Amino acid sequence: MCGIVGYLGKNRAADILIDGLSKLEYRGYDSAGVAIIENSDIDVNKCKGRLANLQEKLKEHVLDGKIGIGHTRWATHGEPSDVNSHPHTNESGTIAVVHNGIIENYLVLREWLSSEGYKFVSETDTEVIPHLVDYYYEGDLLDAVMKAVKRMEGSYAIGVICKDEPNKLIAVRKDSPLIVGVGKDESFIASDIPAVLNYTRDVYLLEDNEFVLIEDKGITILDENKKKVEKEIYHVTWNADAAEKGGYEHFMLKEIHEQPKAIKDTLTSRVVKGQKINLDSINITKEQIQDIDKIYIVACGTAYHAGLVGKTAIEKLAKVPVEVEVASEFRYREPLINERTLMIVISQSGETADTLAALRLAKAENARVIAVTNVVGSSVSREADDVLYTWAGPEIAVASTKAYVTQLIAMYIIALYFAENKGSIRQSEIDKIKCGLLNLSEEAAEVLNQKDIIKDFAKKICNDKDMYFLGRGLDYAVALEGSLKLKEISYIHSEAYAGGELKHGPIALIEKGTKVIALATQEHLFDKMLSNIKEVKTRGANVIAIAMEGHDVIEKTVDSAIYIPRVKSLLAPILSVIPLQLLSYYVSIEKGCDVDKPRNLAKSVTVE
Repeated sequence: MCGIVGYLGKNRAADILIDGLSKLEYRGYDSAGVAIIENSDIDVNKCKGRLANLQEKLKEHVLDGKIGIGHTRWATHGEPSDVNSHPHTNESGTIAVVHNGIIENYLVLREWLSSEGYKFVSETDTEVIPHLVDYYYEGDLLDAVMKAVKRMEGSYAIGVICKDEPNKLIAVRKDSPLIVGVGKDESFIASDIPAVLNYTRDVYLLEDNEFVLIEDKGITILDENKKKVEKEIYHVTWNADAAEKGGYEHFMLKEIHEQPKAIKDTLTSRVVKGQKINLDSINITKEQIQDIDKIYIVACGTAYHAGLVGKTAIEKLAKVPVEVEVASEFRYREPLINERTLMIVISQSGETADTLAALRLAKAENARVIAVTNVVGSSVSREADDVLYTWAGPEIAVASTKAYVTQLIAMYIIALYFAENKGSIRQSEIDKIKCGLLNLSEEAAEVLNQKDIIKDFAKKICNDKDMYFLGRGLDYAVALEGSLKLKEISYIHSEAYAGGELKHGPIALIEKGTKVIALATQEHLFDKMLSNIKEVKTRGANVIAIAMEGHDVIEKTVDSAIYIPRVKSLLAPILSVIPLQLLSYYVSIEKGCDVDKPRNLAKSVTVE
């Protein structure tokens, strides 16, 4: 969640740190700060609120130092405040640290350091780090950091500078993302690649427990035993402007409109007419698939909703039982896992802490793990046995859109691959689904053309305080995602219910004027869903429906209807979610909310 940037080179560090932090704003934050070595001292500037506040502060306090570290904080320990903001320093201000993650034993360390005479000024777990480094510092910053890390438990990506070694930047990663940018006569650290793209396309992707020593003479990567690690440079191929708005008012709107391309890219070379499904480099044999007796799909938030669709697709096509689990709960219930279990983890960033923990548990129990992620070189992609990338490209808005639809595509691809290998359904049926998948890109573009209808409806509902989403079967899974999107970016309370559950309680909430979004795209459930819609209409609800073309009979019952192209019911979630994304976006605009950076949320939840 927090964003880290570090720089050592020949240019003004302040400018590069601020620019890098601005590229990480999508991660979510409540304060920002920088520490720069200036005139043989560490000059720390930090403040609560948006990065713009820090920029104004630095206009009045110009810094010319060539080395520094920067941070955008999302509060975990201590409220958002100037004091709790990063960077943090030791008492004498000779060592400064930025940190992403959680030091789980910080209270023990804090008590011990206090007994040694160290004084603390913040409520954060991070402040123990500069004091701990100070305790071990005897003239070699790298040695001090390595000794300090041995005392720390938890997750961290850390950047450290010291005024007594003004041409040295130390970094270390454990369970929190960190990359190293390799420039010409300059070097960088950052939580994510967009932070350095204005300066270099060459990066090192750090593994856990790897240390980085950045000096004027270059970059050295070491393991925890101080042995040099040889790493290949990863060359970033996507353009810097891929992380910009491209003429759209917001990143979210841009990313909604990029979905036809994202769908096509994720299918390319994997689903081809007349050919077997290609799972890239995943080498899972027919015999291994036959040996699987249970599949877990584990994810959080939007990715969890993609997993719900994946469950139906895999069970319907591959005939293997699937359980979908919320990652934050999974490992605490002692799940039954063995060598015949397959786990599929879904994470846009590939750094989601709870999902990573579930992956590691599965590996410890000898289960096979397939990762579905959007980020090459991310933690889940490196630690899983196999990885299927969703080629959505950089997703900057906090609320996920194109990453979600590509996760759905990945689920269909996996389901079809298993079905082909097991022979669980007829090849003719597989070919029809393949054909349907290959048409989805153009059909998604058609749905986007209905945005004016959705915008008008958004104006009618933007002042409502409560809203309800209804669906049956796969429509219920999509309703959950639509409800989440509305909550995330418009702050309207909304709930999603299975249509058949209305009479078991939720219908008591319906009264005159209540807004209901009803999904009715599942052919075999259409009549039943129509009955559910009539139930809420009878009680005064105002209903907008999403249905397949040809089902215009629904207009006799609802107040407004949006139609998606007629596709196989199994594939409908790809198209039916788009109107819900647009609806959430336009409601948020009408309310004047911060669409791309909704309050209290972060793009990647890298702490538990």
